[in-house]
Amino acid sequence: MLRGALASVPLLLAVLAERPTAGVPAALGAMLAGINDRPGSRRAAVTRLGVPALAGSAGLLLGTMIAAAAGGGRSLVVLPLVFGILGLVAGAFSSTGPVASSCGTQVLVAAVIGAGMPLPEPGPARALLFLAGAGWLLLLRLVLPSPGRPGNGPYRLDGEREAVAAVYESVSRLLRAAGGPRALDSRAALSAALDHAQDALAGPRLRSRAGSAAERRLHALYAAAFPLVEAATALAWAGVPLPARLVAGPRRLADAVRTGGSCGPLPAPARTDAGLRALDDALLRAAAVFDRPEGSSPGTAKGRPEGSSPGTAKGRREGSAPRRAWSAAGREYGLRVAVCCATSTVVAQWLHHEHWYWLPATTVFLVKPDLGPLVSRVLCRAVGTVAGAAVFGLSALLLSGVLSGPYPLVGAVALCGALLPVATRHFAVQTAVVTVLVLSLVLLGGEPPAAWGRVVESLLACGTVLLVGHLPLPGRRGHTVRAALDTAVGAAHRYLGHVLDAPEDHAGRGALRRDAYRSLAAARTAIDLTAAELPPVARHSAGSDGVAGAVERLIDTTTACAVHLGHRADRLPSAHAERLAVHLSELDQAWTGPRREMSAL
Repeated sequence: MLRGALASVPLLLAVLAERPTAGVPAALGAMLAGINDRPGSRRAAVTRLGVPALAGSAGLLLGTMIAAAAGGGRSLVVLPLVFGILGLVAGAFSSTGPVASSCGTQVLVAAVIGAGMPLPEPGPARALLFLAGAGWLLLLRLVLPSPGRPGNGPYRLDGEREAVAAVYESVSRLLRAAGGPRALDSRAALSAALDHAQDALAGPRLRSRAGSAAERRLHALYAAAFPLVEAATALAWAGVPLPARLVAGPRRLADAVRTGGSCGPLPAPARTDAGLRALDDALLRAAAVFDRPEGSSPGTAKGRPEGSSPGTAKGRREGSAPRRAWSAAGREYGLRVAVCCATSTVVAQWLHHEHWYWLPATTVFLVKPDLGPLVSRVLCRAVGTVAGAAVFGLSALLLSGVLSGPYPLVGAVALCGALLPVATRHFAVQTAVVTVLVLSLVLLGGEPPAAWGRVVESLLACGTVLLVGHLPLPGRRGHTVRAALDTAVGAAHRYLGHVLDAPEDHAGRGALRRDAYRSLAAARTAIDLTAAELPPVARHSAGSDGVAGAVERLIDTTTACAVHLGHRADRLPSAHAERLAVHLSELDQAWTGPRREMSAL
């Protein structure tokens, strides 16, 4: 919230310099970067905030060039066609990941604003100001210390340290849940913690190796968690409740990560089966890493933790970004975005050629794929826009006789920036805050107040997205869910094949295990999102939840087999082999039927 409030400083400086229109692009860049600002590591924030900001700056410059080429007047053909093509490309790339989704959204929103918002600054100046506003927020993210941080270690690694500690906490919770009804949920939470820690540690750096002793130690502590994760997963798979004393070991390791101290004595489990032997060995190896003097070599390749090296199977499998963007799932989403952008631009140009940018910009936000089910986000957008416009209009009416000039608007922008991190927890609240913020910027940009006109245009955008989202357009055949399941099934089979062929390769096994669980989580997210839509869309995910369950059982069983084979076993026990065969048969039967049905739809 403090960063969000301070993000209005460039706008304040522009107002003090009597150039308020110059502060509008900077404030827009800071606002969009603030929407992407999330708790986590500073290194990950460079990618999460910086890359979309570069895309938005390019989009703003492109928008001004499009407006100049179109002559700046009404265009019912050229502008819709151009924005339709841009929406197709940006939408296709948006389907490849969360950062790509933010990039695609910012490119489209900034291009529409650059083409439609009448600002006196030339296109290159607008792009630089937009980038400066986003860069200022990113600088605040990198410089300001985290609140409540422990006193040990450099503050720049606070997010990474907390992410690694959360992995050990999740291991402790999984051990406590073993043999109970919450074991599967705890295993999924552990997988999510590993994903978060992997992203936090694998962000951009200036050198290929970790640049400090503290960072190298943190990578080593993360790598030491992988044997614990594997052993805990195998024990949870066995379905036998564990002694409560076993939970204390990983929890002490989590505390040691946070404080930077040693872990002290850890309770050792009885070595009565393969899972408990693996847990005991993992605790011993972790204790050795935690007690290693800081500055000694952690033994990880190039300072990168297990499962995040550039040469993992995941990186080889996914291929280039253009190839993934132009897959069936990318084309499906890109076509939806293109039709929405073109349609909303036609409607906006037909209604009025001035100030037309609000309708297509709203459409772009609504069609973003990772904001929840379509109907839910459309309703939230409508309610939030009405609420935000009402708050803005009422505030302007009450304060019109007391406050005047641009400074109350700058204060409103600062207040909205502070509220934005809290508002992002619900799309309707976020929409209300963003509506007040943008209406303030519109007035600072020299446009007349038109709060209720913006409400009407937002409702038109909601109707457009809702209609296009349920039209039977070519390519709407459930490609997103099917592609995610294809990826998860392939990752599970690669993991199983590696465990059976090379059980001694712990590093390769860890990378494939991370790939399998991460692909499964992505598939479940896609399934849940599609299943929450209206029946015309939800029917494309029919039967897919059973496939995800079969994949999950196969991966868990494979992990249990890896633990058994990793402890000097020549062959799998018959019980393990039989369960593998059953799960493979279940997966084959579960996937063949839904895949055929989704293809037919």
